[in-house]
Amino acid sequence: MTPRNARPQPQVLLMVPTSVGVGLTSASLGLIQALDTIGLKAGFLKPFRQDELNGPGPDRSTALVSSTLGLHPPAPMTQADMERLLRQDRLDVLMEQVIELHAQAAEGLDGHPDLIVVEGLVPTAHGTYATQLNTQLAHALNARIILVGSGDTTDPQALAEQLDMHAQAFGGIGSARTLGCILMRMQNLPGSEEASPPLVSGASNPMLDEGLLTELRRYSPTLATDRFHLIGVVPYNPALIAPRIIDVARALDARFLNEGDAANRRVLSTSLCARSAANALHAFRPGSLIVTSGDRDDIVLASALATMNGVPMAGVLLTNGFMPNDNMIEMCRPALNTGMPVLAVDTDSFTTAKNLGNMGNDIPMDDLERAEQVTRFVASHIDLQWLKDHLSRGHASRLSPSAFRHQLVKLSQQANRRIVLPEGSEPRTVEAAAICQRRGIARCVLLANREEVEEVARNRGIELPPDLEIIDPDSVRSRYVGPMVERRYGKVNELTAEDQLQDNVVLGTMMLQLDEVDGLVSGAIHTTANTIRPAFQLIKTAPGYDQVSSIFFMLLPEQVVVYGDCAVIPDPNAETLAEIAIQSARSAQAFGIEPRVAMISYSTGESGSGVDVEKVRQATQLARRQAPELLIDGPLQYDAAAIESVGRQKAPDSPVAGRATVFVFPDLNTGNTTYKAVQRSARVVSVGPMLQGLNKPVNDLSRGALVDDIVYTIALTAIQAAQREAG
Repeated sequence: MTPRNARPQPQVLLMVPTSVGVGLTSASLGLIQALDTIGLKAGFLKPFRQDELNGPGPDRSTALVSSTLGLHPPAPMTQADMERLLRQDRLDVLMEQVIELHAQAAEGLDGHPDLIVVEGLVPTAHGTYATQLNTQLAHALNARIILVGSGDTTDPQALAEQLDMHAQAFGGIGSARTLGCILMRMQNLPGSEEASPPLVSGASNPMLDEGLLTELRRYSPTLATDRFHLIGVVPYNPALIAPRIIDVARALDARFLNEGDAANRRVLSTSLCARSAANALHAFRPGSLIVTSGDRDDIVLASALATMNGVPMAGVLLTNGFMPNDNMIEMCRPALNTGMPVLAVDTDSFTTAKNLGNMGNDIPMDDLERAEQVTRFVASHIDLQWLKDHLSRGHASRLSPSAFRHQLVKLSQQANRRIVLPEGSEPRTVEAAAICQRRGIARCVLLANREEVEEVARNRGIELPPDLEIIDPDSVRSRYVGPMVERRYGKVNELTAEDQLQDNVVLGTMMLQLDEVDGLVSGAIHTTANTIRPAFQLIKTAPGYDQVSSIFFMLLPEQVVVYGDCAVIPDPNAETLAEIAIQSARSAQAFGIEPRVAMISYSTGESGSGVDVEKVRQATQLARRQAPELLIDGPLQYDAAAIESVGRQKAPDSPVAGRATVFVFPDLNTGNTTYKAVQRSARVVSVGPMLQGLNKPVNDLSRGALVDDIVYTIALTAIQAAQREAG
């Protein structure tokens, strides 16, 4: 009999692969991410290690789940121990150990997990027992089955037979135990050429799923049941299996002549250059690894020239053991200084190319960037609505980081706003604009010369959507001189207005002021002051506010919280700090975060004294009077605000302590230092800064912003614009 207050046991989803190389771990990563997006906490377990697939060192699946998703699953049982128990016919003991690992996987999470995703054994020539053990795992863990397969839509019969055969071990596809399948690395999917963005953008295309399922049912009558669902259909994408140059060096046992940026540059294509440079110009493109004999000076020089012209090639691999002479190396020095990797092997070019072709597609344990991209890509092709309908089981949802990102994309798509990007030819901005345009996140306007934008796109391998708007600022500046003089009457004349409008940020701000666009995003190559000053002068503050401040959305492992102000106001007084608190709370509320505001200080409650603490105390009182509907408390130390056990001890009567979602820092020094320390030390994604208090949405970027950061900031801006219009 189950005790009345006992927690429900987490559901178990057993991922059963149909063959080697289907992308089992990628499917598990994506599924856990998708579950997180709908507010379900999932743990991970790989019960058995398979040496012939993993190689030496730690278990790859467990390590990738740990580094990518922040989970801490137990180490799997060794293959030697597993096979020893099988030989001794001690299957019961083996399953008891699996149950213990399952318990550890559940206990290793903060809070109680809703599900455990278990990675089954891969059938290999060595592991003939895979099907038997997967069946035993399903029974021992009372697991539901998700088949993980791969194939080609042009051969649905082979795919249907593959699924049918592997489902037989679990009672067939019609069994209540078998939920459905995730099809990975699918070839020849309609529309797959567009399936390359890094963002989690929602459920997979149901029409595509239904069409494929209908085709599969033609060849397998057992698939003709409503119980079996295509949970995910993930297209093959060569960009997601692209190794880094450092991975190539490890696989070929190559030596570096110039390591450069080998840890980050990826091989999107390989070009074996045996012809003269003039006949191989097509090979010098973004992401290309040039393979050539070390004595081919013309190819080496052409590679250096392409690099200096801004083409981000993957690198150069020299064969036959030949080395360029010192004069040649000096000639190429400027290219080497850009980070272009150059490595060498002793094998001939043909053998080297063959060895490259034999490299595996597994994600290296230290390639966190690729693991995260694969996780997001797979999650974006999983049917979230189906997961919610069949697995939620009454669980309350929570605003997890992936749910927040998913919400940003969906809300911005609904907003359909026009956002101006003054840094229109900056490479990261161009790429972000292309993603936003293609995904419907915003209608982007690049302020730049079209030829410059097209050259950036060509050099970086970016495909510009045909409807991406590019406005040459030189062709429109004169239109804004009169409106600017009128807007800043008595402060600027025509000459000074014309001069200030040479700055594209000022030009974009005037476009926003005149309602020609709905929002502005800048800062990838401009300072915060460059972005904000024109907004102060031309847009001004929103009604009811005297200050413009900023917040960051901090995507902590368990939830999203708000930090303010970390970017704008250096040393606010008590009145300004109170306004920052109210602005930050309302911004949090607008993005689905229940605001519980902690006014941060170096002491909690009445325990400390001094000018700085008194300022926070006064600001708390002012904010409470101005917005009595909000939960605001302070002064609170950070740990008392964030950690429940500490909050109960230090501020037992506080409605905020231990459960704060909005952290308001006493000054810019504290706020900026804290956000960067958390971001870098804990590997937390921060979205922002988002400016608040302006009459129209203008948002600043960090100059170190990644493409994804810019995309999310554009999404934030579009949502702000829609919310402003809605009042």
